[in-house]
Amino acid sequence: MKISVPTETAPHEQRVALAPESVGRLAKQLKVEVLVQRGAGLAAGFRDEAFEAVGAKIVPDAAAALSGAEVVAKVQPPNASEIGMIPAGTTLVSLMNPGRSPGLSEALASHRINSLALELVPRITRAQSMDVLSSQSTVSGYKGVLIGSAALPKFLPMLTTAAGNISPAKAFVIGAGVAGLQAIATARRLGAVVSAFDVRPAAREQVLSLGATFVANDLVSESAQAAGGYARAQTEDEQARTLSAIAAHIKDQDLVVTTAQIPGRKAPTLITSAMVATMKPGSVIVDLAAETGGNCELSKPGETVSSNEVTIIAPLNVPSTVPFHASQMFGRNIFELMKHLVKDGALVLDPSDEITGAMLVTHEGKALR
Repeated sequence: MKISVPTETAPHEQRVALAPESVGRLAKQLKVEVLVQRGAGLAAGFRDEAFEAVGAKIVPDAAAALSGAEVVAKVQPPNASEIGMIPAGTTLVSLMNPGRSPGLSEALASHRINSLALELVPRITRAQSMDVLSSQSTVSGYKGVLIGSAALPKFLPMLTTAAGNISPAKAFVIGAGVAGLQAIATARRLGAVVSAFDVRPAAREQVLSLGATFVANDLVSESAQAAGGYARAQTEDEQARTLSAIAAHIKDQDLVVTTAQIPGRKAPTLITSAMVATMKPGSVIVDLAAETGGNCELSKPGETVSSNEVTIIAPLNVPSTVPFHASQMFGRNIFELMKHLVKDGALVLDPSDEITGAMLVTHEGKALR
């Protein structure tokens, strides 16, 4: 069986779907041949020689990569030109941006391309190692704090200098999922005084275990967690109480990193323009939910804006800005998925399987979602 890895064509995408280490594991453990388009890993820091050293075959262009394998592994969804180069019967494994890629599933189905959306890996124990959203959220949480600290006109840690003592900055993380917890850990490592907010009981315990202060304990509720571990959408009364708690806390913060998202829905607005107006001049907000609408009312996806001397940064595709390790983690997720799908050297797509069925977007010429 052959898997191909084409060069990513989406703007600003620097990752590669399989890093050399995962290519080597596929070759050794699953006896899979991997075709890599020339230069596919360069933006992430992987030369062609690194892929060849672990057994990959370097092919000259996208056509050779996309047409020569049973499975195509990508980071971003294919564009129309790429879809046209993928033969019928091939299986695509990539992010699919459900709800934000109109016409994609229909185009894939019309070309009889089977496809698995990596965002749809079910949140069950035996699929944790395949969870691309979690691995890439780790990257986002880490980099989000670095983006914010670079824009902040202050040091994050406490310093004792010949010019006197410098007080530590205060960092507030909203949402304590994978990205939020990594943001908390990173801000703590950099010396900030860190606080965090979430409505899920498990998140409260994790926040405290990282040495951060938990904000608004009274809003934590067992019913706040939906299936899969995500926070459910709040009622109007719950949302009003949440906004009140955030408003009371945010005015004293130097750096705020927001990570709250609800699968399949617009990200909740948790920082209003009125809240921003109460913040200290020079404060920074990094909205890591910008791709799904943003947690700050003033966020403009992909832009940095200023309001009342507060800087609001709404970065897109943050994992791509740390492409080496993001690609390694992404590739490990795909390797674990392939271990699940490959049986006796052949790819098996079973819609009744709880992992495969949850991820299938197109199958045998039909668009499933």
